[in-house]
Amino acid sequence: MKTDMTLFENYQIRRVYDEESEIWWFSVIDIVQVLTQQDDYKAARNYWKVLKNRLKKEGSELVTNCNQLKLPAADGKQYLTDVATAEALLRLVQSVPSRKAEPIKLWLAKVGYERMQEMADPARSLDRARQTWQKHGRSKKWIQQRMTGQETRNKLTDYWSDHEIKQGEEFAILTNIIHQEWSGVSVKNHKNLKELKSQNLRNHMSEAELIFTALAELSTRQIAETENATGMDENKTAAKTGGNIAKKARKDLEEKTGKKVITSDNYLPPGKKKRIKKTKGETK
Repeated sequence: MKTDMTLFENYQIRRVYDEESEIWWFSVIDIVQVLTQQDDYKAARNYWKVLKNRLKKEGSELVTNCNQLKLPAADGKQYLTDVATAEALLRLVQSVPSRKAEPIKLWLAKVGYERMQEMADPARSLDRARQTWQKHGRSKKWIQQRMTGQETRNKLTDYWSDHEIKQGEEFAILTNIIHQEWSGVSVKNHKNLKELKSQNLRNHMSEAELIFTALAELSTRQIAETENATGMDENKTAAKTGGNIAKKARKDLEEKTGKKVITSDNYLPPGKKKRIKKTKGETK
């Protein structure tokens, strides 16, 4: 099983690819969020809960064909989530009155074909990500830094996987340690500062934030490799040390420029920039 995220307009859709059956499973709540145009994830979840009960009473095959798989949530942890195939979701679209019905039908029809192309040529997925960021107004320099940072991140998570760190909660714990150490704020507080909800934080970072994140993760991996860190305790120590290296560099830059690296700036479209209550968290 391979878990990732894909975009429909400005919404992130979580999905899992079953390589054995060559089928995509999509988060039902994420699709409902698109159809209902809900910015609030909880509101979309409640909508699906009510709709699911109604469909179950009607004997709908949609509910029968739903599965439950673990998907990452906004807090970085993995939770069992209702998922369905593209075919099943097409039936869901018919049950929710929405002006997004036709666009999402076309989108669902495309994703299976795109995955087959990417399996034959992995460079296609990188090209698609680059095109998506370009459509959202990112500069070539930002895109290059985002992709470089992702490569650094992948090397770190590969190391963790090979040294007794479990994907999901343990990855999230170590990631937060690194982030807290270099930036002075937790991942959650950084997202709140940028007024993000289900969006990927890295997709809304400034160029400087991306660079320091990459420096912290690169330092963490190299320290872990040098010490052959294995298991959570040893990798927590490496995470704090690696993050601290980037923190020192951040503070030096802030002292020279008089500007904070951590910023509330994001790439949300105007319609999404609604004020939410911020969680307190200042940089050290």
